[in-house]
Amino acid sequence: MDTIRNYFKFSENNTDLGTEIQAGITTFLAMSYIMFVNPAILSQAGMPAQGVFLATIFAAAVSTLFIGLFANVPYALAPGMGLNAFFTYTVVFALGFTWQEALSMVFICGILNVLITITKVRKLLIVSIPAFLQHAISAGIGIFIGYIGLKNAGLLQFTSGAGTIISVNNGDPMAETISGGVFSVVTDGGIVPELVNFTQPGALIAVVGIIVTIILMMRKSKGAILIGIAVTTVLAFLTNVVDLGQVSFADNSLSSAFADLGQIFGVIFTSAGIPSLFGDVTRLPIVLMTIFAFSLSDVFDTIGTFIGTGLRSGIFSKADQLALESGSGFTSKMDKALFGDSVGTIFGAILGTSNTTTFVESSAGIGAGGRTGFTSVVTALCFILSAFLSPIISLIPAQATAPALIIVGILMVSSLSDIDWSNFEDAVPAFFASVFMGLTYSISNGIAAGFILYGIIKTAKGQAKEVHPIIWVSIVLFIINFIVLAII
Repeated sequence: MDTIRNYFKFSENNTDLGTEIQAGITTFLAMSYIMFVNPAILSQAGMPAQGVFLATIFAAAVSTLFIGLFANVPYALAPGMGLNAFFTYTVVFALGFTWQEALSMVFICGILNVLITITKVRKLLIVSIPAFLQHAISAGIGIFIGYIGLKNAGLLQFTSGAGTIISVNNGDPMAETISGGVFSVVTDGGIVPELVNFTQPGALIAVVGIIVTIILMMRKSKGAILIGIAVTTVLAFLTNVVDLGQVSFADNSLSSAFADLGQIFGVIFTSAGIPSLFGDVTRLPIVLMTIFAFSLSDVFDTIGTFIGTGLRSGIFSKADQLALESGSGFTSKMDKALFGDSVGTIFGAILGTSNTTTFVESSAGIGAGGRTGFTSVVTALCFILSAFLSPIISLIPAQATAPALIIVGILMVSSLSDIDWSNFEDAVPAFFASVFMGLTYSISNGIAAGFILYGIIKTAKGQAKEVHPIIWVSIVLFIINFIVLAII
């Protein structure tokens, strides 16, 4: 145990073994839905669902273990939501690429992300973001994950402009991934989110879970978030919101999944993968634009997550920030974390899944007290065990993890107090950067809105030279990305 404490520097990070274990489990529970949602999405592209199930687990486990051991930060990685939808609905369905070719694009995206990390492009980008925008990004992620929590709790229903109920979210993340958007149905009258009438048992259970977690947090109870998850899960069992009779361990399910994994593992290196992707030179422009779209979203989602959760919680200290700005090589935790995230996409593509990226749900574990890479180690071990215990894991309802996300959202929104709202030129980009994350269901879209408005305002004031060149490059890339997405 002393070896673990010394390696992960528990005393320096004001944490202990028990807290790190609780945090790791909390992070896993908050993001465990990806094991079931990712196969459901990628299988529509023609990939074997059981193989993708194992690829998702192994990609998450290997990437999370790597970033925990290498960077000593409490973040977890897995195939990203939104990026998997882009993979299936845009790259395969709309553009007509095979899933093998799409995986090859993901692999190249991972290589590109490693290169821009090694060459310090991502580092320079983080350093160039003004302090007020960093606070806005942090608060925006709080709004974003708080909104996820409210939806997963089943507290929101969505109606058309005519007042017809389109869907009552029951915590199924699939409702948020169709065509990369938030809603599975779009009507001419528009969609309006409304509070449910609380006739849904799941929503009532979530409310109880939120109240229990708030009380425990106010009383500074150790493991408050994990206890809240446990209490809500038990209530779901007692009220039949979750049917224990659904648990089934099929003797051949795991062996069948490994057989399917063999069909996708390393397929990018076969003739159907990278050679096929570049076999037709007439497709080269659209191939490059698609890889660019993959990479831009991946990069800014990660940067937003690190800035939003790491700086505010102290995961990345002032010393780390100084090392990031002046150090060479991988001298700071942020440098190492960015590199760990980059190689995660490479791991995922080889295993057979879409972009693996840092999950914003890592904030649930950070909110539970996780401060070191041992949190990530625990999360990685949970993913490995889940391959054998998936029937049980799948019974934990979204309503159980929703309170954790809502509480963390509340804590992170406090960054808004660090912004000078009386200064209109700061307030406008800060507002768009923070609010757009929740409204567009995208971290990168929020950052894009903040950057673009920041550039416009500075130009209008004749202060364009005050904007860092890296920010200007980012603004141009965002605009190009929006054009590319409109074209493809």
